[in-house]
Amino acid sequence: MINFLKQLLHKHAPAPGAKELLKYIGPGLLVTVGFIDPGNWAANMAAGSQFGYALLWMVTLSTLMLIILQHNAAHLGIASGLCLSEAASKHYKKWISRPLLATAVVAAISTALAEILGAAIGLNMLFHLPIIVGAVLTSVLIIVMIVTNSYKKLERWIIAFVSLIGISFVYELVLCKVDWLASGAAWVTPSFPLGSMPIIMSVLGAVVMPHNLFLHSEIIQSRQWNLEDEAVINKQLKFEFADTLFAMIVGWAINSAMIIVAASVFFSNHIQVTELQQAEATLRPLLGNSSATIFAFALLCAGIASSVTAAIAGGSIFAGIFGEPFNVKDTHSRTGIVITIVGALIAIAFLSDPFKGLIWSQIVLSIQLPITIFTLIFLTSSKKVMGRHANSTFVNVLNWIIAAIVTALNVMLLSKIL
Repeated sequence: MINFLKQLLHKHAPAPGAKELLKYIGPGLLVTVGFIDPGNWAANMAAGSQFGYALLWMVTLSTLMLIILQHNAAHLGIASGLCLSEAASKHYKKWISRPLLATAVVAAISTALAEILGAAIGLNMLFHLPIIVGAVLTSVLIIVMIVTNSYKKLERWIIAFVSLIGISFVYELVLCKVDWLASGAAWVTPSFPLGSMPIIMSVLGAVVMPHNLFLHSEIIQSRQWNLEDEAVINKQLKFEFADTLFAMIVGWAINSAMIIVAASVFFSNHIQVTELQQAEATLRPLLGNSSATIFAFALLCAGIASSVTAAIAGGSIFAGIFGEPFNVKDTHSRTGIVITIVGALIAIAFLSDPFKGLIWSQIVLSIQLPITIFTLIFLTSSKKVMGRHANSTFVNVLNWIIAAIVTALNVMLLSKIL
């Protein structure tokens, strides 16, 4: 897998020019915010507090798979000019594409549930607002941000949010006493502690997220690259991989930091985190008031930023069902945004345990994930869809290995649940 990434980096390495490269950094970071969202916080806090550093390997494995899958999704958007939802609608019969994309809409709603709920929990920590009030305020803010801001402005907001979240966890790590030798070994050593399977699956669902594959294939076209010029397509494919690789590494580092903080602070003190408010309250006496405030602020940032991308993904998927690209002024795109946010709000209203709701929302994503992966593989390996940019045999083999791993983990999860 590592050799493959080196080959890809060499193959897709952009020509020298840091200033030129910076013009293309952005789409990958919008995807990154989706897998450092509140659902990840819940999954990572549970993983670290219950099993210490033992499940860090899952972040590494998930991120390696994510790099390949997100690259494929972006590749589809650049080479075909279609997002994943549009491509499925165009190249599959309706009786296949409609149910398939319906499950993707459910995944987007499940994602939005975690994002909006996380922001509401952050507001509760900072200002003691009731969860449902915080959820409604967050939803209104998200709709206003999407409707009134251009893509470029949203991109800058998201990059700022990702930066704040990253800085917050660097600060938390400085306060913790970390066993770096143990964490380093756990990053590359798979283990399945007793009772860890639901948490492993929630970590997988929190990192490799179906809606992000749809989102990346849509937003990668935001620069409106000229699809008729083969030289331009080749150039953008090179810059896309650099953007994706950089963004995924940032996400890996932040997710790892979450588990490390939880392991160092909670697991070492025999505290099992069962809700994010508990994590914030426990940090206060252990690491000081500032650590708890920063934790809550970072969670709020994560919730707001990832809610925006979840809503855009929902709008993109719904518009794609009708063969249309995402356009916030279009009825189908707006309908998809509303379905995603309102569906999430309704689910939040019926939740009796917000923390378990976050965990199970990620499990729902992991169960839907194979459907999206198989769809992506079929489309990106098709010369009818991709032309000369269709996946090579080697890349297809890697894709099928990833699909097999995800499916196997899902089977293991369902066998535990049922």
